Amino acid sequence: MRIAVGADINGLELKEVVKAHLESEGHEVIDFGVASDQDLDYPDVAEPVARAVAAGEVDRAVLCCGTGLGMAIVANKVRGVRAAPVTDPYSAERAIMSNNAKVLCLGGLVVGKNVAPLLVDHWVKGEFAGGNSGRKVAKIEALDAREG
Repeated sequence: MRIAVGADINGLELKEVVKAHLESEGHEVIDFGVASDQDLDYPDVAEPVARAVAAGEVDRAVLCCGTGLGMAIVANKVRGVRAAPVTDPYSAERAIMSNNAKVLCLGGLVVGKNVAPLLVDHWVKGEFAGGNSGRKVAKIEALDAREG
């Protein structure tokens, strides 16, 4: 799978853990930054990553900031993108299976380095289930279309 990663300074360390893990699992990882002490605000990273997901340039993406919330808010502003901040395996799994969220958002200040790969694995290995969830996601997509 082709997966983008991106972070602000508060998520940099966690992004590097996630990136190494995804690469070790055989995924192609495209890094949108931040690099080292680079001073970039989370909207400056989340928007291009979300646009890459919306355009189909990548299959999925993982964004890391302090809590995962800011990245999710920005990514969700891009039409056609659903981003989910998660802190536990069940939510990570449901993000893709129930909501078809192609962007996973993690908090470098709230998700441990040993937990992040577990969350990513639950999300990467899942697939959108459709069914009742398909009906709900279709309503989200219709809302996107009306707002556009």
